[in-house]
Amino acid sequence: MSQPPPLRVRFDDPDCADGAVQPFRVGDKWTGVVLRCLEDGAARRFGELRAALPWVTPKVLTETLRSMERSGFLTRTAYEENPPRVEYALTALGRSLLGPLDTACAWARAHGAEIGAARAAHADDRPVA
Repeated sequence: MSQPPPLRVRFDDPDCADGAVQPFRVGDKWTGVVLRCLEDGAARRFGELRAALPWVTPKVLTETLRSMERSGFLTRTAYEENPPRVEYALTALGRSLLGPLDTACAWARAHGAEIGAARAAHADDRPVA
């Protein structure tokens, strides 16, 4: 039996030679839902985001917002008031992710039944502990 050719991972694209975008990943588990929360263009306070996402812990939401800010997807504006007020809003770069997010959501809706069936079949093969 002949050996398959060695795997070649394409991280040698000359346009990406500095490695800044390799491997490319958009945020973490919650970036997509934060994008959806901010897609209407209104700046939102942490408490508003937290109320809309009650299943995300405050710590994880804070980490997600910081990561999105570092990546240039949103702005964080702190106001010197008492009590302090901070608002988050999407940047143009962040807004540019809404199209690909829409495409990914449409793909997931179109293939949801297949994914569910594959997961169910896989779960049936596992021994019960």
